[in-house]
Amino acid sequence: MQSYDTILVPIDVYSDYELVVEKAIAVAGNSHKIHLLYVAYPQTNMEPYGLFLERDFSEEVREQALRQLKDVASKHDIPYSHVNVEIGSPADEIHHMAEKINADLIVVGTHGQSGLRLLLGSTANAVLHGVKTDVLAVKV
Repeated sequence: MQSYDTILVPIDVYSDYELVVEKAIAVAGNSHKIHLLYVAYPQTNMEPYGLFLERDFSEEVREQALRQLKDVASKHDIPYSHVNVEIGSPADEIHHMAEKINADLIVVGTHGQSGLRLLLGSTANAVLHGVKTDVLAVKV
């Protein structure tokens, strides 16, 4: 079996992620090989009635998610330098981060229902397209 040295684990800090992180650590054999990632969609609010006031909440979302990810990292002895929060399209940001850290495995959570998209979930399915590394789908 191939040994993995850099494992990207994109998780949603606001849903069930514990099994995904535990499975990734089990595969890695060492929590220091794990890189956590949370991707949020851009958060903006447009004011009504043509006032053209726009407020971007993305930085607040990033800071809140970063605190959550650091808690996960602390609990599992993952270095804080391996914790990342990005704003954008989840699949695109996962692909970008995998290339940036030269990941040799991506571990994603899935929600098994029926059909490939439902089996993997839309984000996990999108990650598979164009990915240049192995992907482990963990059913949560």
